[in-house]
Amino acid sequence: MTFDPETLKYNDAGLVPAIAQDADTSEILMMAWMNSEAVRRTLDSGRVTYWSRSRQSFWVKGESSGHVQELVDFRLDCDRDCLLVIVRQTGPACHTNRRSCFYTAVRAGDETELMSPTG
Repeated sequence: MTFDPETLKYNDAGLVPAIAQDADTSEILMMAWMNSEAVRRTLDSGRVTYWSRSRQSFWVKGESSGHVQELVDFRLDCDRDCLLVIVRQTGPACHTNRRSCFYTAVRAGDETELMSPTG
């Protein structure tokens, strides 16, 4: 069966959450949003493309930073309302220069920073 991005369940803004996971380590790197065109561009190019809500424009991961996400696998969840993009990440995934955006844990009611910026 051929995949059609229009069959995904987008929110009222026309977006679907996309979770990026490292292909080698299975680490969750980040979460961002895609619209149907970002999904198409990602699948066509093999470079993960998101929709930037703040800039209202497409955002090819690594285009300005060099921290590229090369698509390895593209998965849909059972409800078709969330995506998992399995990637080969070059450099940090987070704009804070950390490997993952999920660098803060809440433990015993306190926030704990799990990783420092790289570089």
